[in-house]
Amino acid sequence: MTKTDLNEAFQVVHKRGDKAFVPYIMAGDGGLHSLGEKIAFLEKAGVTAIEIGIPFSDPVADGPTIQQAGSRALKEGTSLRAILDHLSGIRNQVHVPLILMTYLNPVYKYGVETFSKDAKEAGVSGLIIPDLPIEQAGVIKPYLKQENLALIQLVTLTSPAERMQKIVEASEGFVYAVTVNGITGARSNVSDYLESYLNRIKKYSDTPVLAGFGISTPEQVRDIGGKCDGVVVGSKIISLWEEGKYEEIQELVESGKSKTAL
Repeated sequence: MTKTDLNEAFQVVHKRGDKAFVPYIMAGDGGLHSLGEKIAFLEKAGVTAIEIGIPFSDPVADGPTIQQAGSRALKEGTSLRAILDHLSGIRNQVHVPLILMTYLNPVYKYGVETFSKDAKEAGVSGLIIPDLPIEQAGVIKPYLKQENLALIQLVTLTSPAERMQKIVEASEGFVYAVTVNGITGARSNVSDYLESYLNRIKKYSDTPVLAGFGISTPEQVRDIGGKCDGVVVGSKIISLWEEGKYEEIQELVESGKSKTAL
């Protein structure tokens, strides 16, 4: 079985009539040795792709659950270089696209060009860099393009129409639609304006639109995923993993599939 890229993965999901499900895990949380086990479990569960968080000392977009996971990973001595080395060692065992979620500072310290090459060598398909404004994407995008790595853009509820269009048209792989104002974290409800917000995003591009931030239940996965092309779930996945509730992780993944949404 060969590894699919992001575009292929979304096409497969679409043809099945399912919604994409992208879980977020923090590399190094529980020790870097556990990363391969988590990827294997999620792949077997049927996820579309996996977002891998890079621990950082100043995670401005992350809520308490992800911040705590990052702190645990940093205490284990986890670094960006160690993560890429580890992924390189298991790349032949991974068949779903991997997306790195990192802040710009670790990439700069690594060296943008070297990082791009090493990320490709590690089997990475795309990146999310939440503190990189679209106006400054030129500092890294040419290097990513050379390695065929997608730069996924985030759009928010407060993005003005003109800026939203610019972000959506520039996004590669998929558009990450932030569903709440503020930081990440599981929530019991989402914005009443969500459907019109997602529709506005979709009118600017045919690139798949995935909703994320605050999605924590199978009902939210089905409801919000039904309004776009799928969802990203982070804080809830981390919490369930820490609690050893693997069946609930499986239930979340399956809740976006058409057979469970009927």
